[in-house]
Amino acid sequence: MIESAIEALVIVLDPSRIVFILLGVMIGIVVGILPGLGGPVGMSMLLPFIFGMDPYTGMALLIGMVAVIHTADTFPSVLIGVPGSSGSQATIMDGYPLAKKGDSGRALGAAFAASLVGGIVGAFILFIVIPVGRPIVLSFGSPELFMMSLLGISMVGVLSGKAPIKGIIAGLLGMLIGTVGGAPAVAEYRFTFDWIYLYRGIPLAVFALGLFALPEMIDLLAQRRTISSTGTLKGSRIKGIKDVISNKWLVLRSSALGTLIGFVPGLGGSVVDWISYGVAKKTLKNTEGFGHGDIRGVIAPESANNAKEGGTLIPTLLFGIPGSGTTAILLGGLILLGVQAGPSMLTTDLPLTLSIVWTLALANIFGALLCLLLTNQISKLSIIKPDKIVPFLLIIMVVGAYQSTRHWGDLIVFIIIGLVGWSMKHLDWPRAPLLVGFVLALSSERYLHLSMSRYGYEWMYQPTVISIGLVIFFIVASGLFFNRRPKKIEG
Repeated sequence: MIESAIEALVIVLDPSRIVFILLGVMIGIVVGILPGLGGPVGMSMLLPFIFGMDPYTGMALLIGMVAVIHTADTFPSVLIGVPGSSGSQATIMDGYPLAKKGDSGRALGAAFAASLVGGIVGAFILFIVIPVGRPIVLSFGSPELFMMSLLGISMVGVLSGKAPIKGIIAGLLGMLIGTVGGAPAVAEYRFTFDWIYLYRGIPLAVFALGLFALPEMIDLLAQRRTISSTGTLKGSRIKGIKDVISNKWLVLRSSALGTLIGFVPGLGGSVVDWISYGVAKKTLKNTEGFGHGDIRGVIAPESANNAKEGGTLIPTLLFGIPGSGTTAILLGGLILLGVQAGPSMLTTDLPLTLSIVWTLALANIFGALLCLLLTNQISKLSIIKPDKIVPFLLIIMVVGAYQSTRHWGDLIVFIIIGLVGWSMKHLDWPRAPLLVGFVLALSSERYLHLSMSRYGYEWMYQPTVISIGLVIFFIVASGLFFNRRPKKIEG
C-alpha cells in the first residue's frame, strides 16, 4: 500500500498534471463564488473536456475542481448571506452576521484555514479507510438512510432558531415542496397543477437563490445600507487564521465528523455542515453568540464541509454508489476515462485511486491558499453601496436561476420563493430547515418506499432504526427544553 501511494504521488506531481489540478482549482473557485451553480453544474461543464485524456490527468482536473467548490462557496455565504451550495448553509448562521459587523475578512480567513485542514484530514481518512470501507458502507440499508434523513432535518430544525417547533415545521414544509413533480418510485405527478415546468420538480438552484438571496437584496435596497452595517472592514484573514489555531481541537473533531457523515451515500452534502454546527453548539462552552457572529460557528461547518469530500468518495469509488450529485457525475467521468468504479479500484486501478487521494489533498491546499490570498480583496464587496452591487448580483442570480432548466418558469418560481423567503425572514421563521427539507425530500421518499416494499412495517423494529430514532427524539426534546429554560429564569 505504501509503495502504491508513493507511485501515485510521483504520477500526480508530474508537471502536466499539476497544471490540470491548478486549472481545476481555479474553475472550482469561480463556480463556488457564483451562487446557484455548485458542484454538479461545474462537473457537467468539465465532462466534455476530459474525453480522450488519460485517467490520471482527467481525474486531476475533476478532483481539483470538486475539492475547492466547497471552499469558495464560503464567499457568497459570508458576504451576501446566500449559500453558494447546499453544503454551505450553516456557514451563513454566523458568517453573514460577522460580515454585517465588518468582520468578513476574519470570517473568510477562518473558513478557508478550517477548510484547508478539513480537506487534508478528509483525504487522510480516505486513504486509511479505503481497504476496510466495504463492510461499513454495506451496513447502511434503505431504513437507516431514511432515518438519517429525518435526523438531518430534526437537527437543523432545532438548531436554526429560538423556536424549534417553527424550525421542524419549516423542515417538513420543505419536504412537502420537495415532493412537487414526479414521484421517485411510481409513475405519479404531485402538485404540478398541469404545468409542464413542475413535472420535473423545482430546481434546487432556483429554490436556494429565491429563499436566501432575493430577500437579502430586497432589504439591502430598501434600507440603503451596505452588507457590512458598520461600513468598514475591521477584521482580517490573519485574525481568522489565529482563531482556527486557537480552536484546533474543534477543527479536527469537526473534520473527522464530516468525513464520517460524508461516508453515508446520498446524505453528507445536505446535512454535514448542520450536524457539525449543532454538535459544536451543544458541546462547546459559551455558545450564546452562535447565530449572532460567533467565529466557532464558521469554523465547525467549514471544517466538516471540506472533510466530507473524502468521505463521499469512499462509496463512490468502491461500489459505484454516489454520495452526492457531484460524485454521481464523477462516476460518469470515470466511465468516459475508461475506468469502472468498484472492487477493481482496490486492485488493478489502485494507483488511480491513490492518485485521487493525493489530488484531493493538494487541491485543498492550493484552493485554500488561493482563497486566502483573495480574501481581503473580495471582502471589500461587503462595503460597496447597494445601488451599485445589488443590480450586478441580481443579474448573476437571475442567470443562475434560469440556467437550471432554461425555462421561463425558473424566473417565476425564483420570485415566488423569494417572496416566501422575505416573508419568513421578517416573521422570524427559520429558512434553513425549509431548504434542508427540500433537499432531502426526494431521497427520503425513495428510501421510505424501498423500506416499505422490502420489509413492510418490520423495518421500524430494526435495532439501528430504533437507535437513530432515539437520537432524533433526544435532539428534539433537548432542543425544546434548552430553548424554554431562559424564559423560565427570566420570568
